[in-house]
Amino acid sequence: MNIQDTHRFQARLSEKLSDSLASPLPIGTSRQVFGAVRIPGKATAVVGMRRAGKTMFLHQIRRELLSGGADRQCLPYINFEDERLAGMTAEHLHPLVEDYFRRFPAFRGSQTVTWCFDEIQVVPGWEKFIRRLLDSEKVELFLTGSSAALLSREIATALRGRAWEVVMHPFSFAEALQHNGHTIPDQPDFLNGRARSTLERKFIDYLTTGGFPEVQGMDTATRYQLLRDYVDVAMLRDVVERHHVSNVAGLRWLVRHLLGNAAGLFSVEKFYGALKSQGLAISKDTVHQLMGHLQDCFLVRTVWMNTDSERQRMVNPRKAYPVDPGLIPVFDRTGRANMGHALETAVLVELERRRAEVTYVKTPQGFEVDFLARYPSGETELIQICADATAPETAERELRALVAAGDRYPDAQKLLLTLTRDGIPANLMDGVTVQPAYSWLLSSPSTA
Repeated sequence: MNIQDTHRFQARLSEKLSDSLASPLPIGTSRQVFGAVRIPGKATAVVGMRRAGKTMFLHQIRRELLSGGADRQCLPYINFEDERLAGMTAEHLHPLVEDYFRRFPAFRGSQTVTWCFDEIQVVPGWEKFIRRLLDSEKVELFLTGSSAALLSREIATALRGRAWEVVMHPFSFAEALQHNGHTIPDQPDFLNGRARSTLERKFIDYLTTGGFPEVQGMDTATRYQLLRDYVDVAMLRDVVERHHVSNVAGLRWLVRHLLGNAAGLFSVEKFYGALKSQGLAISKDTVHQLMGHLQDCFLVRTVWMNTDSERQRMVNPRKAYPVDPGLIPVFDRTGRANMGHALETAVLVELERRRAEVTYVKTPQGFEVDFLARYPSGETELIQICADATAPETAERELRALVAAGDRYPDAQKLLLTLTRDGIPANLMDGVTVQPAYSWLLSSPSTA
């Protein structure tokens, strides 16, 4: 890198540093994170889908530190996703730290400086810089990135166990209510008729709109276009560019298929056969790789069948979901709103938010239960999703599957979630809890 570029990068970073220390802290909707956000001696990596709110979460952390008595000058923030920093490498990062301590020499070694580095993974070699900063200065580090590889393959290796992952999803139902100025009821199961109808209307709106912060309150056409843009950027920036993918046509087919068939079973063999019949050349290995990349960038979430056999796990199809229910109507080609799939997606994302390990269950009798959730506490839940279980045959099918799965997992709580209270079946089974999904989503789980 020539000296002119070096001076240019230093000047730009110095300008960003000045702005971050002088500008008011942005205010946004408070985000709820289950579990620890920071661990002493570790860098916190905030990862998740683009536009899910990672940057605002960094500012939330800065606001909380400030309200807790931290010095405003000890909270620098740098966003590296800036075209003016294109071509910058890790060697240009160290002068940024020196620039900071020249401004505040008394802080060095005496006060903890909390650095927030936004989208730092765009700087090649950033890992060594972060490790050196952890080792040599009295700092607390928060990093963001749009790829799960920020932790799983890069930070974990480079920082040798000195990293802590926090996953940021789009708004939960509770966060969406708060963002839109609505009150979150303390006991959603005990609302009067009018209040319950209002909450159920807001819940259906949430399942349709989704939880991406920027799309809240937008008209349908604008929201659809913005969500398409999110998906395009995730594909091009976080998959094609990052992983040097050459089969872009195959990637687009895969994304359209997955987002347009939310909660559906996905088989690499069947998808490969479908593309082959369309005359599109792609290998099975490439499909496997693309699925991994789409999960890495958090656009797609997958759920495997629960089994102790690795072979059985691999030969059975996965269930695939978008990271947000608002993506479903954008890519659905049937023209029919499917609240059941949106509901299932919202529950899965909430389970991930609560840090559960999630699989689906297929019983020897051939019954299927949507989710088996294992929480960090050691508790487990069998969760069945059914938008409307009032028809006797539907209720029998869904409840029978839960009971059969409960025989295999006797310690698991059995739960049937419906779209509204009117969708609860008339006849229940002992040992099965039935409630509207919004009540479960708004609960404060002891299992997380």
